Amino acid sequence: MSAVLVAVRVPASPEDTFDAFTDDIGLWWRPSALFQLTPRGDGTLSFENRERLITTLANGKVFEIGRVTAWERGARLAFTWRQATFTPDQITSVEVTFQAVGEDTRVTVTHRGWDTIPQEHVARHGFPLQATQGHLANAWREGLAALAARLTPR
Repeated sequence: MSAVLVAVRVPASPEDTFDAFTDDIGLWWRPSALFQLTPRGDGTLSFENRERLITTLANGKVFEIGRVTAWERGARLAFTWRQATFTPDQITSVEVTFQAVGEDTRVTVTHRGWDTIPQEHVARHGFPLQATQGHLANAWREGLAALAARLTPR
């Protein structure tokens, strides 16, 4: 299974970075026009009870993006990921690791499973797998840059 791998270094401890990733995802998340979670946009993301990742749309509707499969504060977070246009059997997975590097933390996102989503699917926009993964990597880079900005002292 192929994967998208993106990493960023942030000026915070692994625990603080994990907390910002999970508690503040609704503040740092950057929607991507290519990878909208629902046809109505991304809404506001949040982790609910350490069990699932959801988005709440402007009209109050909640869409479950995925289920949390690992929650290890300061070390590792994993969850399934699906867009509203996916069929029930189309699920990708995200793993986020938090590794201390001196006084900083390296946050690494690995997003797997896009090779199981057909090229003709609306979520892939007809792109071959490598292009889809390149666009997805850019979307994660933007999000992680926003996370890093939240953790950077002013």
